Amino acid sequence: MESPCVSLDETLANLPVSPGCYLLRDARGKVLYVGKASNLRNRVRSYFQPGAVHSPRIAALVERVADLNVIVCSSEVEALILEATLIKRHRPRYNVRLRDDKRYPLLKFTNEPFPQLVECRQRINDGAQYFGPYTNSAAMRALERLIRRLYHIRRCTIPLNPSANARPCLDYHLGLCDGPCAGLITPEEYALKVEAAARLLRGQTDDVLAQLDADMAAAAAELDFERAAELRDLAADVRQATITQHVVTHRADDADVLAVAQHEDVACVKVLFVRQGRVLGDHDAILEGTLRDSADVPLRAFISAFYADMDHPPRALWLSNPIEDPAAVARWLSQRASHSVEVTVPERGARRAVMDLARQNAEEALRQWLADRDQQRQRAEAALADLGDVLRLPRTPFRLECFDIATLGGGHSVGSMVVFVDGRASKKDYRQFRIREPADAPNDYEMMREVLTRRLTRAAEGDPRFLPLPDLLLVDGGKGQLGVAQAVAAELGFQQVPLAALAERFEHIYLPGRSEPVVLAQRAPALRLLRALRDEAHRVANTFTARLHRAGTLRSVLDDIPGVGARRRTALLTHFRSTDAIAAASVEDIAAVPGLNLPVAETIKAYLAERNKVPDWETPLPESTPGSQQ
Repeated sequence: MESPCVSLDETLANLPVSPGCYLLRDARGKVLYVGKASNLRNRVRSYFQPGAVHSPRIAALVERVADLNVIVCSSEVEALILEATLIKRHRPRYNVRLRDDKRYPLLKFTNEPFPQLVECRQRINDGAQYFGPYTNSAAMRALERLIRRLYHIRRCTIPLNPSANARPCLDYHLGLCDGPCAGLITPEEYALKVEAAARLLRGQTDDVLAQLDADMAAAAAELDFERAAELRDLAADVRQATITQHVVTHRADDADVLAVAQHEDVACVKVLFVRQGRVLGDHDAILEGTLRDSADVPLRAFISAFYADMDHPPRALWLSNPIEDPAAVARWLSQRASHSVEVTVPERGARRAVMDLARQNAEEALRQWLADRDQQRQRAEAALADLGDVLRLPRTPFRLECFDIATLGGGHSVGSMVVFVDGRASKKDYRQFRIREPADAPNDYEMMREVLTRRLTRAAEGDPRFLPLPDLLLVDGGKGQLGVAQAVAAELGFQQVPLAALAERFEHIYLPGRSEPVVLAQRAPALRLLRALRDEAHRVANTFTARLHRAGTLRSVLDDIPGVGARRRTALLTHFRSTDAIAAASVEDIAAVPGLNLPVAETIKAYLAERNKVPDWETPLPESTPGSQQ
């Protein structure tokens, strides 16, 4: 086929032969597709060759391409990493999409002399040890609790300054900590416990059980039967945690088994996590936009997304189907793992049997997901049809919008716009509004007027982020809020937009031109749909308000000290954990914090000493460290 425009022809004629990533764009510059290639010229030109045969997805993509740009990389591995990053950033329409692409939780040992085991959602370059991601957060937290019992990993936030903390924390007295906060264990001894816990997190349960059994035998030999019984119980808990695992190979294989099943434009990737020859767990991932693509496309998309945040990939990936350039994927995973990673397609023996098991599970998971999707669609269609009949709408309301107001005072009044399409939340269409606080007390009606005016004005201006108009515009409230919506719609020429209000107390529905509300049974499909829409608007508005409130209150007393800026404040609170601990520290200890010097330390010490000279009934509350719950 011919290229869409001359500028695209010129770009295609001058493509480099280097490895890298390419971004295909439409006429408005929006990214339609992100890909990577070992040879950019050959790969990109292949899309536009006359007579080229493409899948329906790629054929539709090529028809819309008006421009492209490339990013040259030094290697195929670098291109693979960049491709995953660009897909997350742009979320292109024609890339295969993980339906649930949220960040799964990770566990990490912090980078400090006495590391803590904490949960996080994102891996950063902070020198910490990361484990995961974990697709089952409940199982992850159970494992975390077991590790605390086994190895006494600290969780207190007491500053690690033994000279200033002669008494250990409560966890020490409960037998859950070895007292690093009071200097009762050396960093070397604690490091051995961290390494043992890390082995358990990597799934090396045989090593952990062997050590527990040896310690139990030693305790029994020394006639310390209480300690032996405690170790016996811990070993039983470790075995209980692995009791659902079944052996699938007779070797100590360490692999993730990935199998794919497809149906029309949906694919399911099933992962079996095999450690030391046992299946530790599994995970399902649904990918959309795979119409008539070969099985390697969803497999590669899943690998790029899932393993991007994994610090400890297994030693092998066993795949149900060959993928393009498995050597580059293996090199990328090997760099992340600090050991060699093999990417293969099992052909025979026990590994092939495991793959057959994974493939069967992938097909069953996809069948169940499709059945659930069909049921949800049927329920949504019935609820929308019921809603149209009950409210006497001119057509079935496929697009619903709901508006809510939330305020905490202090300038934190906000409005939310929530959108349901075909009965399901369309979060990409959600909008949030910061409301200018009126001079007098907040007025719910005026705030609703402002939000609706801004929303409909943007639609009148043709802003694509506020189009199309809804088939039903719902406001949270009663007759008063409905009257505001009617006035705003009339002022801006949108009388054709159907309006309604849902009163929270009795969940009565108010409509224009009707003095009495519409009262539905609590389990009526139409009311359940409106209630879900209204509750989602509540959630979005309240979450936005809380976020603004936290941003306004996360201000430290350190901000008032001359010479202390954001970096020094963060360094101080990270080191000492609270302003009370800073006030109790010596000038020399404060000056030893990276980024500070002796004159600034003296200023801080003097300021905090003066600030603390207040009556007992005016004593300020201690501040928390950055990022803690306020």
